[in-house]
Amino acid sequence: MKHGIAGRHLGRATDHRIALYRNLVTDLLRHEKISTTEAKAKEIRGMAERMITLGKDGSLSARRQALSWLTDKKVVEKVFSELGKRYADRAGGYTRIVKLGQRQGDSAPIVQLELV
Repeated sequence: MKHGIAGRHLGRATDHRIALYRNLVTDLLRHEKISTTEAKAKEIRGMAERMITLGKDGSLSARRQALSWLTDKKVVEKVFSELGKRYADRAGGYTRIVKLGQRQGDSAPIVQLELV
């Protein structure tokens, strides 16, 4: 039985998967849109929205939490100075997934994950 096993493993070891998630979230917040597979996009959507919510909070504790997850200090500054203010009156749902088609090599579904 598979009780208590949540999330996708994506065929990677735990450390590799967490590093992948951190890099994808950092790139999404840096460029405000990325193209990736549907499974990866659905996994990192909640993580990116959590970082924006921390930016809306604006406290020192929230900034330290964001610094512990994101891999670039400039992106943390952007989250707290620009994105937190942009979404101040929005109660969630900061991202959008748009389907782009299938990758030619392995027919994996490709999507564009972007900030609303």
